[in-house]
Amino acid sequence: MFPEYRDLISQLKTADAHFARLFDRHNELDQRIRNLEEGVEAADSVTIETLKKQKLKLKDELYTLLRRAAA
Repeated sequence: MFPEYRDLISQLKTADAHFARLFDRHNELDQRIRNLEEGVEAADSVTIETLKKQKLKLKDELYTLLRRAAA
């Protein structure tokens, strides 16, 4: 996610607790979605869709924070 901000992500994960929480939550959702899609966990399509929307919202928030920090 956001390879152009790899160094900044590393910095923010240690310096900004809010960013770190959002980043960790995004990764948790990503793993959960993969598990659901691969059948490791059972879920219906509505649940998966809801989780994907949550993940996208977090990604947007992370991108906003990265853009601000880069400016």
